[in-house]
Amino acid sequence: MSIIHELTKKTALPPMFLCRQHFSRERLEVQDIPDHLRAQLDQEKFRSRLRPGMTIALTAGSRGISNMPLIMRTLVDYLSGMGTVPFIVPAMGSHGGATAQGQLEMLAALGITEESMGCPLRSSMAVKEIGRTAEGHAVYLDEIAAAADGIIAVNRIKPHTAYAGPYGSGLMKMLTIGLGKQTGAEACHAWGFEELARLVPAYGQVILDNTPLLFALGIIENPYDETWRLAPLLNEEIAGREPLLQEEARKQMPRIYIEQADVLIVDSMGKNYSGFGMDPNITGRAGSGFPMPGLNPQRLGVLDLTAVSHGNGEGVGMADFITRRLFNKLDLEKVYANCVTALSFRGGYIPVIAENDADLIRLAVQSCVGTDRRQPRIIRISNTLNLEHIRISGALAAEAGQHPQMDIEGEAQPWPFDRQGNLTDLYGA
Repeated sequence: MSIIHELTKKTALPPMFLCRQHFSRERLEVQDIPDHLRAQLDQEKFRSRLRPGMTIALTAGSRGISNMPLIMRTLVDYLSGMGTVPFIVPAMGSHGGATAQGQLEMLAALGITEESMGCPLRSSMAVKEIGRTAEGHAVYLDEIAAAADGIIAVNRIKPHTAYAGPYGSGLMKMLTIGLGKQTGAEACHAWGFEELARLVPAYGQVILDNTPLLFALGIIENPYDETWRLAPLLNEEIAGREPLLQEEARKQMPRIYIEQADVLIVDSMGKNYSGFGMDPNITGRAGSGFPMPGLNPQRLGVLDLTAVSHGNGEGVGMADFITRRLFNKLDLEKVYANCVTALSFRGGYIPVIAENDADLIRLAVQSCVGTDRRQPRIIRISNTLNLEHIRISGALAAEAGQHPQMDIEGEAQPWPFDRQGNLTDLYGA
């Protein structure tokens, strides 16, 4: 047995209530997405930019975006029907270990392959300088995309996980950091996260002015990770309208309604949930050091890493404790590629490692200070993206029961550990 087990084995864990949080369920039905998107693209202002025979580079990022394969395939089919020649390029900065093959593997894990898309995927880390900002900063773009007759950027719009500004994780960021590949991402991050809110639109404007970007497609999801809105924008509309779309996206984000907890247990982290593995807007912990609006518990434990992250556990350093299972899945080369590119290393720190789930959770409870260990305030979530159902300890039941957007479902249940001390209902790994 490990020393952590020996020192924490007497710590009692309270039974947990299943709690449902209620969010707006308004969405685009999956079967309606193709017709809805085609109808928008059939507007003259978009159709007029498409000419038969022109090659068009479509961007695809590393995030797990709902219905992304369907949206991308619909775009490909529409563009092909207009007589153009579409292809897809990875637009994910240094993700995938900062290699062309690694980025293709990330897209494949998200369901984007040449077979599923019906068009070529062209991946390279080579970039070209396409201009400079007013301050003289060089701006880079994927060489393959830059050589196309047209570019269409496709990305989800939502607040960033490390800085606050009108352009978060969306279209401008995909152009500057995603399509900038490792070189462009590093150049933008070189000034620190505190400057990104200013630099992303500055770099992005250079790209809008100096590349054949035809238009872009912004995607907004509802709190249930479902497609809520598709918003195509002309090149010249992006700078003005993306901040408005981000505010819409912010209102659609899920959250934990309980405001304070001693311990937060996250079943799984991963790139398909957030670029930082766990969304700091939910956990309250960001590697940049910027204050975030989330829970910010006294102790944070993470149990697993999703397979589609391919070992990239950037953001793991935000946890206080992880399991041996999660640690063994880390590909530190990929983690460090992100850290070095972003010049932000806290996300790559290795937390204290527990041998199993039970040891981790007991350690998290026992290590809290200034709390009542007999009635610890514990929240357990599947991940930071899916928050409809959470689990809470009895110390939080009264608060949840009084909240208009929360319902407690059933009686409290003990933690379902197996003989190895691991949870039998672990979600999403």
